Amino acid sequence: MKHEKLVRDKIPIIIERDGRNPVVKELEGEDFHQALIDKFLEEVSEYNESHDLSELADILEVIHGVLAYRNVNFEELEIIRKEKENSRGGFYNGLFLIRVDD
Repeated sequence: MKHEKLVRDKIPIIIERDGRNPVVKELEGEDFHQALIDKFLEEVSEYNESHDLSELADILEVIHGVLAYRNVNFEELEIIRKEKENSRGGFYNGLFLIRVDD
């Protein structure tokens, strides 16, 4: 079975325990970054279909992967998020902008 996608680090071991032979390659550089982006979009799509919290956890795990790739810790991202929330607000009130009249 062909998958051709980024998987969690322990997936090849799990596949081997099931008596199957995973064929993997280790991505680096921009190829790894692009695979993380593709995985993020895949997980967002899965959450959109299921609304399952485990899919949100998968999205968060991919974000942690991107941060590690970029040598940024989660606390730095959280500071940026809070700054944006303080200056522009969050997404808590369900406000949907229809238009801006001049």
